[in-house]
Amino acid sequence: MDALRAREQLRRRYLIPLDAEAQLSSEGDAAPETSTAVEKKEKPLPRLNIHSGFWILTSIAVTYYVDFFKTIKENIHTSSWFLLGGALLLISLSIAFYCVIFLEWYCGVEDYDTRHPSLIPITTATFIAAGICFNIALWHVWSFLTPVLLFTQFMGLIMLISLLG
Repeated sequence: MDALRAREQLRRRYLIPLDAEAQLSSEGDAAPETSTAVEKKEKPLPRLNIHSGFWILTSIAVTYYVDFFKTIKENIHTSSWFLLGGALLLISLSIAFYCVIFLEWYCGVEDYDTRHPSLIPITTATFIAAGICFNIALWHVWSFLTPVLLFTQFMGLIMLISLLG
């Protein structure tokens, strides 16, 4: 009796149809229709979940409480590090939007990493370099909290971009 109950629990857990065991015993292995039926029943993860909502809301709170835009406005003209970081960030975001909007939405390319393998490393390198430049430029404002604040803004931006694609 326990074996039947265990088999039923496994069937429910992995969404195996009732006739799958009969197909296994008659054919020797599962039919391809079975695996596609199981894959179609799985729901994709929602784009806006607790994790992404947390980072977006935290980024908004940090922006408000530390007067982020006022500080940026005051430091944009005084620091060449800030201008270099802004240029690198613009390059990184341009490549990211090119991948998401043009390649994925317009051209229908779902796996642009295999078709254009250099895009992801270039985007990552320019984004990291922009983060370093921003940390150097804003260190005199927030001191040791600068990496924490910028990381929070980074995560909020990434989660906001992930809602698009």
